[in-house]
Amino acid sequence: MPVELRKRKAAPSQPEPAQKKAATAKTTKKAAPKAEKATEEVKSKSTAAKPAVPKVGDVISLEGFGGELQTQDGASTTLQTLIASSKAGVVLFTYPRASTPGCTKQACMFRDGYENLTSTGLAIYGLSTDSPKANTTFKTKQNLPYPLLCDVNATLIGSLGLKKSPKGTVRGVCVIDKAGKVLLLEPGSPAGTVEAVEKIVRESPIKDGDKEESKKEAEEAEEEKE
Repeated sequence: MPVELRKRKAAPSQPEPAQKKAATAKTTKKAAPKAEKATEEVKSKSTAAKPAVPKVGDVISLEGFGGELQTQDGASTTLQTLIASSKAGVVLFTYPRASTPGCTKQACMFRDGYENLTSTGLAIYGLSTDSPKANTTFKTKQNLPYPLLCDVNATLIGSLGLKKSPKGTVRGVCVIDKAGKVLLLEPGSPAGTVEAVEKIVRESPIKDGDKEESKKEAEEAEEEKE
């Protein structure tokens, strides 16, 4: 009898891996929007946590602004306290490092112009990330008539937008009045920072009589210290 040849059955297909890939693809597509949303939330929180640097004309909320500082004597203070104890507001000039040539020039220019710069009731402060010891040496050696503030963590310097990244201080100057209004905030050279404050003083609405009175009071305060 003739032999009957049977056709071999085709091997069964394997669709499972393809299905798994499809499922993985769907999962990835679903997970992607969630990951993007989470990233956006983190960015949003990060942005919200970092307050914007104030601009000239802005009125800042002084409570907690810039954190806690120390004077060259090691006494704790805040920007709010300094402004509250002033007659018309404060001048903060920032410098990168005490006792270096550019910073010495800047500090001495504020020293030499001290009488005029404080004639309208503004109080002057130098501001840096130096330690109390370094600033005490700087103040004593240059015979500076105003306090030096130690912002070792650059909290106030950073809040004013005068912090270098990742480390360091931009030379600059800021003037804030009693109401917390920013009258001046800019980087500048040693001479440029002094000239910017001189302009504020010239344009001050305080009358000459008031200037003389402020000058007299400042002189009396200096005599009492002696």
